[in-house]
Amino acid sequence: MPRTLVIATRNPKKLEEITAILEPLGVRTKSLDDFADVPPVPETGETFEDNARAKALGYARATGEWALADDSGLEVDALDGRPGVRSSRWGGQDGNDRLNNEALMRALAEHPRQAWTARFRCVMALATPDRVLAVTEGACEGRITDPPAGSNGFGYDPHFYLPELGRTMAQLPPEMKNRLSHRAHALEAMRGRLEKLL
Repeated sequence: MPRTLVIATRNPKKLEEITAILEPLGVRTKSLDDFADVPPVPETGETFEDNARAKALGYARATGEWALADDSGLEVDALDGRPGVRSSRWGGQDGNDRLNNEALMRALAEHPRQAWTARFRCVMALATPDRVLAVTEGACEGRITDPPAGSNGFGYDPHFYLPELGRTMAQLPPEMKNRLSHRAHALEAMRGRLEKLL
């Protein structure tokens, strides 16, 4: 009987991406949509790891299954690592990409463009109902650019420029983004840990 793994998301694209990478391990994946009565785990941590651990453990306990959770965001060097864990609500409204990007450009206006180096960072945690089994991390280095470019992706992708490719994250086809992204790097590391645990 294959191990059931709850992927702590209601985002079908994220579920699809994670399931594809874990498929060779023979695990059966479910999303939070398969557990309609499970309440959201609050993200009150000060770091990506705090939130990933809390979500993995919280959803594992709520479902009785192993759970895989991630927390991620944008870190800008000129802004001392902000927006960081507050990336999705930095503009004042959770998940509002336009407000978040406006807040980013306002904050960077007083800094020289050569200081606009940044990275997307992701931390993943795997837990049983009893404890956290593994934590992995991935990052994708780049710089902030203005004006924004590209219509793929979401969040800060149109402002996140990859110098080695000469394109923003939002200008990449999804399959390329899924290979290069911070989440892909964290997930590849987690796949290795999961393989050993199974």
